[in-house]
Amino acid sequence: MRRYRFGRIAALFAAVYVAAVIVSGVLALATGDPALLREIVTGEWDPDFMPYTWWVELLMVGGGVLQGWAYWQVLRGRPVGTAAVNDRPVRLLRAALYLSVACTLLYRLPIPYQWWSGLPSDVLNFAVVGLFFVVLAGALPRWLRLLGLVAGLASAATGLTSTVAYGLGQYSIVQSISPYQLGNAVYLLWLVPVLAGQARDARWTPGTVRMGGTSAALSLLSPGGNAIVAFGGMGVDYELVLLMVLSILSVFGTVWQARSAHDLGGPTPVPSPAPPVRVAPARAWPLAAVAVVPPLIPAAVNLADGMPAWIGPRGAVDDLFHGYVGYPATVLWVAVDLLVGVGAPAVLVLIAIVRRTRRLLRVTMLILTLAAAAGIVTALTTMSEADWQLIPEMAEQRLALYPDGVFVRNEKGDLLFGLSPLWYSAALAASALILLVLYGAPPAARLRHHVLVTVLATSVALCFLPAADESRGPVTTAEDCSPPEPWEREMDGKPVELPPPTGSRAFICAVRQQNVLTFAATTPDQVLLAHGRRLCAVYTRNDPRELTRLREVEGVSVGNLSGVLAGICPAAKAKVTAEAAAEDREFDEFMAEEQSKCDATPRHHPLIKPAKAIRLKEPEWPEAGLELYDEFAGEGKSTTAGPVTAGPGRVTVDTHSDFHVCVTLETYTRRPPIETKGWDDVVEVGYANQSGEMSFMDGLSGTELPDLSLNGRKGHYRIRVHFAWFPWKGEEYGTQRLLIMAYPAPGDKVVTYRGQPKRR
Repeated sequence: MRRYRFGRIAALFAAVYVAAVIVSGVLALATGDPALLREIVTGEWDPDFMPYTWWVELLMVGGGVLQGWAYWQVLRGRPVGTAAVNDRPVRLLRAALYLSVACTLLYRLPIPYQWWSGLPSDVLNFAVVGLFFVVLAGALPRWLRLLGLVAGLASAATGLTSTVAYGLGQYSIVQSISPYQLGNAVYLLWLVPVLAGQARDARWTPGTVRMGGTSAALSLLSPGGNAIVAFGGMGVDYELVLLMVLSILSVFGTVWQARSAHDLGGPTPVPSPAPPVRVAPARAWPLAAVAVVPPLIPAAVNLADGMPAWIGPRGAVDDLFHGYVGYPATVLWVAVDLLVGVGAPAVLVLIAIVRRTRRLLRVTMLILTLAAAAGIVTALTTMSEADWQLIPEMAEQRLALYPDGVFVRNEKGDLLFGLSPLWYSAALAASALILLVLYGAPPAARLRHHVLVTVLATSVALCFLPAADESRGPVTTAEDCSPPEPWEREMDGKPVELPPPTGSRAFICAVRQQNVLTFAATTPDQVLLAHGRRLCAVYTRNDPRELTRLREVEGVSVGNLSGVLAGICPAAKAKVTAEAAAEDREFDEFMAEEQSKCDATPRHHPLIKPAKAIRLKEPEWPEAGLELYDEFAGEGKSTTAGPVTAGPGRVTVDTHSDFHVCVTLETYTRRPPIETKGWDDVVEVGYANQSGEMSFMDGLSGTELPDLSLNGRKGHYRIRVHFAWFPWKGEEYGTQRLLIMAYPAPGDKVVTYRGQPKRR
């Protein structure tokens, strides 16, 4: 094992840091205050932005332990031994890498951040890119080094410009020079050739190259600076959690830079002979072909239905790529989705069988197992109606990378995806298991956990397969039965009234929403229909003994299910229809009676000619009285006289909610004579009209009377309210009469011209 010059000092520092992280983590979990923990681990993300959550704090503790290991890697110095005698470009590259690491570590110090403090790091990026181009001259072809040089300089220039633009507040410039579609692709075009050159150069160890590969993978997943817009403060925001985790994992890039500098300072290791390529023994082709066939079976079924996608835009795995990572990674995921969907894993299995190298076989089995796990996760996390499908712009963005016309919608508006991903999971896991059986290492060299993981993954996939194979049809949820919001059913900008559900869907929705039958929410629709038809037969026979037995055994009163069974049961529908018709007739008779009452009330004959007079043809039925108010009114004391309550900018007329009101409205240019004959209450109040409109209304019933103002005139008015009960067919309280007069005049005094102490 290699030793390093400052390894013990670095280990001590790392141990102290990890201890501080663990102590602050325990305090956070005990007190619910993660401020200290997050300050130590991330230097930001205070609890006001991301509230305390126990599992987030555990992630922070794990990230702190990882950072402690990273500090040990960074601070330990070059390997022990004779220092390497390097050329000037190598010495400059080593110094630039160390300075770049130092600039990164400065961000962790508790000092106020200034935008210009990032400029030294941005300038150093130019030096690092140019020096790697020179140092790797013997390890990479010239064209590949030139590609890396151009990409690296472009990435460094973008970073420098972004820093200056942020400092000057020119955020539009940042978005124009680094659009989210690029992500970190330009940076990766430099980093990947550099890692390839390091892998070929004996001065760098394989561990250093692996650190760089990890950093490259995280850069591919990183959403970049413009891809995520999150707000926090309202519970756990998973996009912010991802940013927190990626900010912690960025230490791999720092470790790669430091180790690259360390390796250049130590003696160049003597190249060891390449290990022999281990090749598994050949198997008979009929047996080997069995491993190639399984991935092709679900692909053939899907392609026969015109579906080339494996998963499509559904489930947690796809949500991760479409909602949380960079755009290039999303494009790569869609490509993988389509490749697996058309059976490309069979080609990978075929190549592994032809070459039969142990490493390729292990990588192939790992890829197949991960793909099978992704299918299982998708099947378990797929919702019947994804949230993004409710937003047309988001749905268009999610489907934009797939070929046009691949995903269509059914009659409910849900996307059709084709074959269940569990079939793919079973096929991929079966291929991995066959490869393990045919080409696995001999028992002496075989690692037990490899066998255990492969067998377990295959078993899990096969256990979930019956759920897709024996599914008994769709499941309509209570949410599916809820009518869409008005903006979701607009056509040409106007809301469209959707007809109520009928037939089988009406029965299913009634059961789901009313919970009248003891079935789980996941019970398939056809099971509910079968049970409903059995209840319909019982309802139709109407045998008292059968009804009693069903009520005692199953706790179901079939006679009370007329409305639920009406969609699938003619007898229940006939009863519901008859009851509805009877109710309609009764209501029509009631309304005709109320109309007759208003028609019979005496008409008012004004003593002077009004500017306008309106006698409402139909009776009104306010539930909370009638109110006239001005939204700009101030505060003040209210006065009540009879049925009228008046205050600043407000007049309320109290009516009985059990009786209709026959209303007449009159507006005058001057004060009309006082009339009290035939009225129970006559009250006059003042009202300041600031809006130009005066309409009494009742918000509960939706009642709104015509405008009382004098041709929209603003200013002060006097409102005179006449109220009386009109007997009907010997009843003392038949209906209510209301005459409201309005005329321009000053004064807020409440005047009672006639009042009746006894009111219903």
